[in-house]
Amino acid sequence: MAEADLDGDGSSLMSHLIELRARLIRGVAVLLVVFLALIPFSDTLFTWLVAPLLAVLPKGSELIARDVMSGFMAPVKLAFFVALFASMPWLLYQAWAFVAPGLYKREKRLALPILVSALLLFYGGCAFAYFLVLKGVFGFLVHFAPDVVKLAPDPASYLDFVVVLFLAFGLSFELPVALVILVLLGWVTPKQLAEWRGYAIVGIFVIAAVVTPPDVISQLMLAIPMCLLYEVGIIAAKLVGRTPAEE
Repeated sequence: MAEADLDGDGSSLMSHLIELRARLIRGVAVLLVVFLALIPFSDTLFTWLVAPLLAVLPKGSELIARDVMSGFMAPVKLAFFVALFASMPWLLYQAWAFVAPGLYKREKRLALPILVSALLLFYGGCAFAYFLVLKGVFGFLVHFAPDVVKLAPDPASYLDFVVVLFLAFGLSFELPVALVILVLLGWVTPKQLAEWRGYAIVGIFVIAAVVTPPDVISQLMLAIPMCLLYEVGIIAAKLVGRTPAEE
């Protein structure tokens, strides 16, 4: 009997591993297809990414590749990042399809909205960084740069800087989702979150000072939305934290 149970557990584990492999292959295949489709447009994508910097530099300015491969690798890396960004819904769907059968009905009902909200908030944070933050940051840096310094960034360095900024804003915009998860886990209550608002604001400004460039504009442009998102997180936590009897 024990051998039969062992065989059953082994068969179940093997089937899960096979399904996991299939999900990974599907996810990576779509990512590669999107990446290859974007390669011909890599120069256009990089020109679009550089636009906020060129908008504040003197007319005719350009980036200067200090490494022989920098001018080639930066657009290719950008194409991969954009492909990953565009494929994220499909990749998350593969992850969801793998774990969903093992969840209870209530967990499914809560997990899917949280997953979608997290994705949309990350996209929103990246969009906020591109359309509002980058121009302000570069404007600040150009304005306070000494006259003897000519700003001509390396393409690879510029890409790394912008990607880090996108990640910082995208992950920071996940604050409401993080608060909701903490409440669902029972680690905190919405009332406690409201009571800790003052400490949270101080922590938010500290985080903004650490993850953004050393200028007041980018720090405020991250801290203020995070403070608002903290309030949104409290409201969302109150809604999802209700018991069935309260609903």
